[in-house]
Amino acid sequence: MSIVVRNVVKKFGEQNALNGVTFSISSGDIVGFLGPNGAGKSTMMKIISGLLPQSSGEVEVCGVNTADYNENFRRKIGYLPEHNPLYLEMYVKEYLMMVAQLYKLSNKKMRVAEMVDLTGLSREQHKKIGALSKGYRQRVGLAQALIHDPEVLILDEPTTGLDPNQIMEIRNLIKTVGREKTVMLSTHIMQEVEAICERVIILNRGELVVDHPSTDLSQLQAGGSSKVFVEFDKAPNISDLESIEGVESVNNVGKCACEIVAQNDIRKQVFNHAVHSGMTILTLTRNEQNLESVFHGLTKE
Repeated sequence: MSIVVRNVVKKFGEQNALNGVTFSISSGDIVGFLGPNGAGKSTMMKIISGLLPQSSGEVEVCGVNTADYNENFRRKIGYLPEHNPLYLEMYVKEYLMMVAQLYKLSNKKMRVAEMVDLTGLSREQHKKIGALSKGYRQRVGLAQALIHDPEVLILDEPTTGLDPNQIMEIRNLIKTVGREKTVMLSTHIMQEVEAICERVIILNRGELVVDHPSTDLSQLQAGGSSKVFVEFDKAPNISDLESIEGVESVNNVGKCACEIVAQNDIRKQVFNHAVHSGMTILTLTRNEQNLESVFHGLTKE
């Protein structure tokens, strides 16, 4: 496993920012790390990166405990924090060279050139960082996180404040580097997670509420029920539909159409009921939950 988190608790005074969080991430996974503001995402990422100690519990990155925060540990992680701290008066190549020196790389010039090419900074490499657009500053942040070739990449809100074109560019860059590294990505943009990530972890109020192996959450019912819209060729008997096992409620939405709320996917039972009742189904669709609806259902006040 690239990342192992065991029963991590983090307290700030009397407040629990994290309350017994446990999960693990395999090598090569791209994981969406989600939660509303104040859920504990950034705190967890800082703990994994070794920048913040947990109150209790254990965290390992590539087999190294975060308590053993040393040069070997730092080489395993590339971290881009939410508010991307950069030296605005430094030139792009100058800054990346400084980062390469901090990691004591033997091939500094070659790695800087590789990062400039990988992150699309070739045209901007001779500019001061303060003269760059926010999109290019994010590229510089990604370049510094990648320059020492870490096994694990931690990205906290990497596309915040970017325009749609910049978001697409950063998204493609993350997908490219994610082919060879474990990536943990925090974002509020659900479409971004669905486009990039292979797995989703959701925190709420410091507790883990979802750890799902796919961003397809149609089988995960945040509200504990499933909705089916059905239209028949003639008006159905509502009482008969309500008697189907698992049905919680039936609401008319037209003379021959209704919405059925059930404990699980009820389409097969509705089809069989229509056959036995001599009715023809004109439309039968399930209102599948996407990542955004599941997120809302699990984290709303």
